Amino acid sequence: MGRRLIRIEDADDPRVAPFRNIRERDLVGREKRFVAEGTVVLNVLADVHGKPGRPSAEMLLVLENRLAGIADLLARFPDDVPLMVVPRAVMDEITGFPMHRGVLALGRVPEPVASASVLAAMPQSALALVAVGISNHDNMGALFRNAAAFGADALLLDGQSCDPLYRKAIRVSVGHALRVPYAREETAEDLLEKLAAEDFTILTLSPRGEATIEAVVPTQRMAVVVGTEGEGLPAALLSRTSSVRIRQAPGVDSLNLATAAALALHDLALKMGRLG
Repeated sequence: MGRRLIRIEDADDPRVAPFRNIRERDLVGREKRFVAEGTVVLNVLADVHGKPGRPSAEMLLVLENRLAGIADLLARFPDDVPLMVVPRAVMDEITGFPMHRGVLALGRVPEPVASASVLAAMPQSALALVAVGISNHDNMGALFRNAAAFGADALLLDGQSCDPLYRKAIRVSVGHALRVPYAREETAEDLLEKLAAEDFTILTLSPRGEATIEAVVPTQRMAVVVGTEGEGLPAALLSRTSSVRIRQAPGVDSLNLATAAALALHDLALKMGRLG
């Protein structure tokens, strides 16, 4: 039996309530749900839907004039995922702004996974990215995109870092926030303890690092720790670990953290033979 299209003609229809006023709802949260937008992100959601421990789709909302062009994408979701179809004016009223992509999904956040479990599931040769105090959703999304691009096995977050399943973070990650495993601990110290228990060599990234990243000789298990823009990583954390820096032109004090993370991951991934 094929999927039934549910036509929505009124923005106040309760069936589309989770999509109403998206930007305002982004700020207050969605009670273990998230909104994904655009065909690139929905393709990733279709990939992970139904897999243990991964996000899943609960419903789809699509502009009527986009149905034919994305039929193959929509067919990748099971028939029991409701597909609601709306005209342009209704879509814009529902979301609260012009929704040019015209393709949305409401997803369910999976149950949290303990960092110890994520680390224990990694292969013998492993690469992890660790984010401390990341409050910017663009940077969070970019970190997930970098982790995927350079073959990191997981991304670990401290309790001060923002939600990787915030709508903008998912969009900037081009969907990889839905794909790359992640876990959270309350403090950076907790994360370092868990990494050390699993025999990870821990590198902290800082413009004042003791050595350059290209001088690092990788071990089988490597973790790169990055901090927030401006303040960077706490001095106490840097003093407990091997801090590394990325060479820069004279007179430039720092890089965007996502750029710095990308360069560090690329260097280590090449040395560890993780790139094609």
